[in-house]
Order: sequence, then structure tokens, then C-alpha cells
Amino acid sequence: MTDLNATRRWMTAFVSFLLVHASPVIAWAQAGTPLGTQTLGRAYWHVFVAYALAWFIILVWLISMFRRLGRVEEQLGNVEGPPLG
Repeated sequence: MTDLNATRRWMTAFVSFLLVHASPVIAWAQAGTPLGTQTLGRAYWHVFVAYALAWFIILVWLISMFRRLGRVEEQLGNVEGPPLG
């Protein structure tokens, strides 16, 4: 009995999938203006500036960490392995 219920569920899901994807109705997101006529307004520039600033901060942080790591290695005498003894 469980195999029959599972088969019915799979068939229902498959038919639903076909009905949704075979419908000729244009999706709401596809009803916009063509890409060639769209422009990027001033409202989005702050997003690009924020991403650039975030990447710059990450780059500065990485450089700072590598420099600090170099200083720590110099203070430790560049020990290659564990101390003997």
C-alpha cells in the first residue's frame, strides 16, 4: 500500500511540474522592459561603493595580518621545528 501512495505522490508531483512549466503564460519577471533599454540609476551606486570598500578593508586586513605574522616569526627566531630536548 505504501508503494502505491508513493507512486501517486511522484505522479502528482510530475504532472504538477509539467503543468507549471508547459503553461504559455509569461512570468511576471519576464514582462519587464528589454535589457537594452534599462539603465543603472544613481540609487544603486552606493551598493557598488560599499562592495569596493568592503573588499578594500579585507585586503588591508590581510596585509596587516601577514605583516604581523612576519614580525612574530622574526621575534621567535624563525624556528623551523619543535625545540629539541
